[in-house]
Amino acid sequence: MKKISTRIWILIFTFLIITVVFMYVLTDFLYERLYVEDTEDMMIEVGTKLQTMYAGGKVTDEFIADIEHYSNYSNLNIFAVRNPRELSACVPFDIDYETLIGPEDRQQLLAGHYVQKIGYEPRFDRQLISVVLPLVDQNRLEGIIYIYFPLAKISELANEQVTFLVGSALLFLIVISFLIYKGIRHIMRPLSELQRAVEEMSDGNYGTRVPVNSRDEIGRLSSTFNKMAASIQQEDEAQKTFLATVSHELRTPISYVKGYGEALHNGFIQEEQKEETIQLIVREANRMERLTNELLQLARMENEQTEITLYPIPLAETLREVQKILIHQAEKKRIVLKLEADDALIIKADEIKLKQIFINIIENAINYSNEQSKIEIVAVENHNSAQITIKDYGIGIPQEDLPHVTERFYRVNKARGRADGGSGLGLSIVEQLLKQLYGKIEIESKVEKGTTVKITLPLMEEE
Repeated sequence: MKKISTRIWILIFTFLIITVVFMYVLTDFLYERLYVEDTEDMMIEVGTKLQTMYAGGKVTDEFIADIEHYSNYSNLNIFAVRNPRELSACVPFDIDYETLIGPEDRQQLLAGHYVQKIGYEPRFDRQLISVVLPLVDQNRLEGIIYIYFPLAKISELANEQVTFLVGSALLFLIVISFLIYKGIRHIMRPLSELQRAVEEMSDGNYGTRVPVNSRDEIGRLSSTFNKMAASIQQEDEAQKTFLATVSHELRTPISYVKGYGEALHNGFIQEEQKEETIQLIVREANRMERLTNELLQLARMENEQTEITLYPIPLAETLREVQKILIHQAEKKRIVLKLEADDALIIKADEIKLKQIFINIIENAINYSNEQSKIEIVAVENHNSAQITIKDYGIGIPQEDLPHVTERFYRVNKARGRADGGSGLGLSIVEQLLKQLYGKIEIESKVEKGTTVKITLPLMEEE
């Protein structure tokens, strides 16, 4: 496959060839139109004026002498003769009378029109143009005015300048070739750098970038490549972090299950501790199951291409069902779930996904609330949308952690034990679900004061 620079060279060379051919055709055209036709027009104009000197009757010697006298001061060769056959004695080359004035030409002359001829004359080694003008009196051809002129060749016209032109053309080609070479190298440099960067990326070096030195198409292409490389690098790092986190999160409960299971199997656990050990194994197995299910749910949502079907749902009823589901979990910490919801709120959503959102958020509120506290759930209409506020009075979230709480496996308290039940995926799932339901989430929090989560969902439009 040819390089782009080679293709550009071929294209430029082709254009040069086309230019040379065009100049040749144009030169020939100008020679015929400007030189030959101009000479012919001049000969006819001179001959027509000389015709006016003829007063009719026999062609006199004085008339012939006047024509010869005029010819001495003209660039043209002009003769006046009574009989065309007399031309042989006037011109310095052989002339064929039958060819010069044939029957049709004679009729044309008798009608008062001129006859024009052009042909090669060996004596002059060039084209010869001639014009015959009649001297007619009472339908009789009393004589003719014969004008001829040897045409110069194109090479003769440009003879004095040809050396200069050829030299100039060669110098021009050298200068143009050098400038084109430099120009192509300048144009191709960013593409070469881009090619090198792509090859490095294909080898796994996602940190490679290309310099952006212009705002043209190549500059925009380089800028787009850098953005793409940054996105790939970020995604690659996120993938590595995700895999490392998943491995870490799974390894801990697996170690518990494996270690205590082997201890039970080998009889290292005393009888009074067996029940507690079995409960620990079951708890860690449940943690693995929940983590696996949440990971599968996240992956399913990210790969879900088709739009889900939304239908009218009474929001207050859904919140009451979620309250019933979580009431026992809250009672274990003697937390009160207080619900105030407008029964008139009808939203367009998917019930299963909507319940999943509320369960995840309220479970977080329960997990991070102090015992004997309360969680307030309020649903109202706000600017043609349903706004659900879930407020707890728990440990709160530091301001620096708030922007990251919806990231996967992000834990506010890194030192907190896994006994709190959190996998770090709950709010990530909530964010993905809200995107599918065209909703949004806002989180406000103060440490030791509590956290407020506001969810906005579109209301069912009245038809």
